[in-house]
Amino acid sequence: MLNKNLKALAYVTIILSIAYLTTSCVTIKPAKFEYFQDTSRLFPAYIKTVIPEITTIKKGDILGIFVSTLNKESNENLNYPNITTLPVSVFSGVSIGANSQPLGFPVDSAGCIFAPIVGRQKLEGLTLENAEKKIKDVLERTLKEPIVNIRFMNHKFSILGETNRVGTYNLLDETTTILDALAVSGDLTVYAKRDSISIIRVKDGTREIGKVNLRNRDIFSSPYFYIKNGDIIYIEPTKEKVVPPKPRSQNLQQLPVYLSMASLLITVFFRIVQF
Repeated sequence: MLNKNLKALAYVTIILSIAYLTTSCVTIKPAKFEYFQDTSRLFPAYIKTVIPEITTIKKGDILGIFVSTLNKESNENLNYPNITTLPVSVFSGVSIGANSQPLGFPVDSAGCIFAPIVGRQKLEGLTLENAEKKIKDVLERTLKEPIVNIRFMNHKFSILGETNRVGTYNLLDETTTILDALAVSGDLTVYAKRDSISIIRVKDGTREIGKVNLRNRDIFSSPYFYIKNGDIIYIEPTKEKVVPPKPRSQNLQQLPVYLSMASLLITVFFRIVQF
């Protein structure tokens, strides 16, 4: 009777030990990195996309007015405030710092800018396209075939959390999407929570927090798909980042210990059976 009990106890011990060793060597599955998933899996896929809101010029804006004409001297006079302090690439992977803030042409309290040749012009309330046309019409009085391009130089957005390059970046126009923003910040880290990205936005003097899910195609119709001036994008960490799992290399290093334990248990088992 005693031998039967010992054998039963040995069997239970071996089973529990093998179960423990098996679970100890399991590799934790990585996070799901796929974007824009859909259960239909039909291609080509036609997705409804929200139309960006047109941004108008406001008091306090700083405008980059880039003019190209056949007159070299006029080009230098008009573009000097832009090219002297504007970074080589204001929408590159380099965040905006105090030393790289462009000078540009500020919109004063009356909604006007003042520039060489152009003089004082009221641009408040105009879109960038309409402002370009207005400046071009003024320049055509004295210059031949001017080409005008206007961009916001003090509009920006910030990215915090699980991104490869946290920082503040220039927002040149209203067509910049959250995908552009993530690309310029070096994309998300492996610990980023891709299905719950927060966008903090000031609207009518009140801060609101919106959520977007990169793993769902509905992001293209979200009101937060297009980035606006002053937006703060926050990427939450996953549970694996908060409580990091054991590295796979650590499990491999412990493998000889597990094998030794298994060998010892098997030896004990056979000793008990023989007894």
